[in-house]
Amino acid sequence: MTSRPSVLFVCVHNAGRSQMAQGFLTHLAGDAIEVRSAGSAPGDSLNPAAVEAMAELGIDITDQTPKILTPDAVETSTIVITMGCGDTCPYFPGVDYRDWKLDDPAGKGVDAVRPIRDEIRTRIEALIAELLPDR
Repeated sequence: MTSRPSVLFVCVHNAGRSQMAQGFLTHLAGDAIEVRSAGSAPGDSLNPAAVEAMAELGIDITDQTPKILTPDAVETSTIVITMGCGDTCPYFPGVDYRDWKLDDPAGKGVDAVRPIRDEIRTRIEALIAELLPDR
């Protein structure tokens, strides 16, 4: 048995996009994939519109808090998915880096966050299909 894949979602504030992605992947893949998120400049708290948009789908992300991005978190990940953190992500050979171009939900209401949430869900479902092909 191979070790389970590890996915790290990174955005600037670790308050919206990366938290929604972490919430979806945890909800949809359970313990089959290790899921973490971090920010290059973490905010003080989660984006309330992101929390509300996820709650509409029955996914509670309120137990998460923005965390600082560390080189160790990147180095120990199978896949690092960046969401607008630019060049602040440390690079390690052997780590699969992917950049998801997504609008930043910061300062936007829930109506503007829903399409971002739905795009993240679509990408998460494709990621699960790739990482867990037998599922």
